[in-house]
Amino acid sequence: MRQLTTKLKCNTRGRGLYDITQEVTRWVAASGMSTGLLTLYIQHTSASLMINENYDPDVLTDMQAFFDRLVPDGDPMFIHTAEGRDDMPAHVRSALTQVNLSIPLIDSKLALGIWQGLFVFEHRLHPYTRHVVLHLLGG
Repeated sequence: MRQLTTKLKCNTRGRGLYDITQEVTRWVAASGMSTGLLTLYIQHTSASLMINENYDPDVLTDMQAFFDRLVPDGDPMFIHTAEGRDDMPAHVRSALTQVNLSIPLIDSKLALGIWQGLFVFEHRLHPYTRHVVLHLLGG
């Protein structure tokens, strides 16, 4: 049994979904492992991780529109506004999604479905550098 870790950097341009599938897949392929479990963990409270469709970009647009309606910026119910009107909504969006993902590694490939991709979901309006820790356990 082996373990490998790395940290992936994702520079966002503001709110939206950023596909990190290729970077993650390349790192897993370079590991030389054939069977195991990959865990991804984002080190932030105003961004999250998501597995979603990576074929039709309308899915990502609709996902963003849904969260814009569900947790609007500047909602007067929020008192935590230290970093702007998008600050607390970003924390709520992160709490409603995921900060870690686990994906099996089978026959040297991530067991993602045909249209599944891995995304950093940036919840803030301004650009940020996000860090995703990858941990691969297997052989």
